[in-house]
Amino acid sequence: MPPPFAVTGASGFIGSWVVKLLLERGETVHATVRSLTDKSKVEHLQAIANESKSTLRLFEAELHDSEGYRKAFDTCQVVLHIASPFKVQGVNNPVKDIVEPAVSGTRNVLDAVSRSASVKRVVVTSSVAAIHCDAADHPEQALNESLWNETASETYQPYSFSKTQAERLAWQMAETQSQWSLVTINPSFVLGPSLSNRVDATSVDLMLQMVDGRAKRGLPDLRLGVVDVRDVAMAHVLAATLPDAQGRHIVSKQVVGLPEIAERLRGIYADRYPIPQSTVPKALMYVFGPLMGFSIRYVKRNVGVPFSIDNGKSMQALGLNYRPLEQTLKDSIDQLESMGLISANRKSHG
Repeated sequence: MPPPFAVTGASGFIGSWVVKLLLERGETVHATVRSLTDKSKVEHLQAIANESKSTLRLFEAELHDSEGYRKAFDTCQVVLHIASPFKVQGVNNPVKDIVEPAVSGTRNVLDAVSRSASVKRVVVTSSVAAIHCDAADHPEQALNESLWNETASETYQPYSFSKTQAERLAWQMAETQSQWSLVTINPSFVLGPSLSNRVDATSVDLMLQMVDGRAKRGLPDLRLGVVDVRDVAMAHVLAATLPDAQGRHIVSKQVVGLPEIAERLRGIYADRYPIPQSTVPKALMYVFGPLMGFSIRYVKRNVGVPFSIDNGKSMQALGLNYRPLEQTLKDSIDQLESMGLISANRKSHG
């Protein structure tokens, strides 16, 4: 029997899709979750396994403790480390809540890998946030895998700082040994349907705001690299299974502004939802941005500031094919509707 694949953070947005794709390939999967008794973290994984003919084994593991990971990694040749805190706003202690868990978690996972006699490859989920901090960082250059985020800190964009520090540590640890090779996946903002019914993901909230009326008075000209979660998951599987995969891989479909996302949604749903139709001027964002959690510095360096992303390596080295943005948006909204979180045939009146 082929050796199993280990997936950390298996119950999360990306991790669940990675588990599904591996099981569909006929692989045995060792999946780690924070709690085996929390139904929201395990029910959908068990349902995915029941629909396949492959084997899923669940393990309880915390980022601050490597012991659970050691058990999960036993006999595995590939570890996909996806678990990491993702919090952008409403964080009281960025160092304790974001930076330390991301960095120490990566260290603990890779320590467990190094103590395993079987693991030969590790795929770490990093982020485009480890490549740049603000849209204004590289005005004359498309983002590529040679770049590193040099401007985030514990106090400014701490999530970006956490992903940068965690990936740097991963590469440092990889260079000190020869047992396993490291490949990283650096996705941009991940959208698309979830395999669980959890609605606490940042991408889910963004889609809800687009159609539930909260943002109907307008959106800032904030541009994002966006990518479908299913494409991100496939990138992980390809990085885990292609013998020649190496280095960092930006995974991003395209750069798109929030007003353009709204325009695409209107093209799909017409007046079924109160989708925003106007763009908030940057001058107003300087006034109201801080009330929304956006600092003046962030507004200056991101709102209305163009940037571009080079995703060529993901397509050439991994053979990744990206879904159209419209498909991603439609599948996201249709799922929210099926979950009863939004209702169609609502019209904007403001």
